[in-house]
Amino acid sequence: MTTSQLIRNQRPGAARRQGHPGIALTVIAACQLMVVLDATIVNIALPHIQDALAFSTTDLTWVISAYTLTFGGLLLLGARAGDILGRRRVFLTGILLFTFASLLGGFAQEPWQLLAARALQGVGGAIASPTSLALITTTFAEGPERNRAFGVFAAVSAGGGAIGLLAGGMLTEWLDWRWVLFVNVPIGVLIAVLTPLYINESERHPGRFDIAGALTSTVGMASLVYGFIRAAEEGWRDSLTLTSFGTALVLLVAFVFTEMRAKEPITPLKMFTDRNRAGTYVIMLSLAAAMFGMFFYIVLFVQNVLGYSPIKAGLAFLPVTVAIVIGAGLSQRFLPVLGPKPFMVVGSAAVVIGLIWQTFITPDSSYLGGVLGPMLVFGFGMGLNFVTATVTAVSGVAPNEAGAASGLLNATQQVGGSLGLSILTTVFGTASKDEAEKQVPSFMAESSPEQQAEFATTHQLPAPWGHEVLAEGISTAFVPAAAMAVLALVTAWWVIRVRKSDLEALSGAAGPMVG
Repeated sequence: MTTSQLIRNQRPGAARRQGHPGIALTVIAACQLMVVLDATIVNIALPHIQDALAFSTTDLTWVISAYTLTFGGLLLLGARAGDILGRRRVFLTGILLFTFASLLGGFAQEPWQLLAARALQGVGGAIASPTSLALITTTFAEGPERNRAFGVFAAVSAGGGAIGLLAGGMLTEWLDWRWVLFVNVPIGVLIAVLTPLYINESERHPGRFDIAGALTSTVGMASLVYGFIRAAEEGWRDSLTLTSFGTALVLLVAFVFTEMRAKEPITPLKMFTDRNRAGTYVIMLSLAAAMFGMFFYIVLFVQNVLGYSPIKAGLAFLPVTVAIVIGAGLSQRFLPVLGPKPFMVVGSAAVVIGLIWQTFITPDSSYLGGVLGPMLVFGFGMGLNFVTATVTAVSGVAPNEAGAASGLLNATQQVGGSLGLSILTTVFGTASKDEAEKQVPSFMAESSPEQQAEFATTHQLPAPWGHEVLAEGISTAFVPAAAMAVLALVTAWWVIRVRKSDLEALSGAAGPMVG
């Protein structure tokens, strides 16, 4: 048979090069890595961005928030689009939009230009990320093959944050802050070229977009995230903070009622009727909240207290990635034998221990003595949970709802991380302010006239007084982070169940799990 005959005989939307599941998985995982990595790669470059574009300290937070707000708020819409329009088509659209936004952001000359590009990156990520996870469910057969694919995907999702910190340090120190955005361009172009070659188009499911559900969920989640971010900056009594929370409450309640009555809901609420799946969403929300806070504040500690350079700060997080990969590998291997509960319980307990350990950080803590140990315990626990949660949340859903299920899983990660970081930042700010008031008398008695003059201008205490303030704020912030992990542990223990049918499905001995 000639090449032209082979092409004619292929079904519409079939990959041009069949029989390469490893390459297909690499393309999907590369997309997820790029999207997840972008949430942290910018963090280490923030001081350089502030100097280059003349951001104020308050406005600088929006370099992160502009991305997380649009990404978290539009995930459900992006997932539904893949179900209706075809997942490969939507996946490719998201990649191209994300790549174009990265290019714009790298060339930004004004603050508003960078913020607009970051928001557009979030839109592209919201389209591509849930679709990439759904593509795994249609590319790999349920059982060991799909479990291995989920293991790779989950390890990338969990380790992407740490990899982003390392990459951000390298690019910022060796090249320029703009390369934390430019680096996405060649990767995105390569993914766009390989996608039609190695990934099949999914079956398109006739239907309409749930516009009311999309609007209420998107604006409601964005308003909720913004409310917490605003509270961290302006306080809980701020009128705009209260307005944001009130708007979020109204819209999210309206979203639930809309989905209950919609013929083709953007999020089928029956997915929450499965005990394990509903519990998994709670666990993912709680652990993501703790994870975002851990990355943010440990970066702050190693750079501002330990005095690490950007690249050294990034390297300090490599052990976390290793621990996550080890945990993910163990859970992927033994999940079909033991089921999800043991890994969720042990993993959540490890996260709790790691975060409680972090509450003992002081200005005298060294990397080896006060940072590395808790990070390793934390990372191992997250690795155990990410694979297990990914498989449990997505397995067993109907093919036409795989996008919604994966979108909801991603949404709980992103929104949980954004909300958690904002809550931790509020606690950090309060603790830091109280400690600063205690340190000022000592500073005024022991500091030089030059230091006092600088303090009068900046209102920032220099070392060693500033280190005391920062360490106190960080150690206190890890208290609510540990509480969030405790919620995950309690949920894993009391809600998740090991069912014989689930074990059979995970091992490939039975059909799809019944949700």
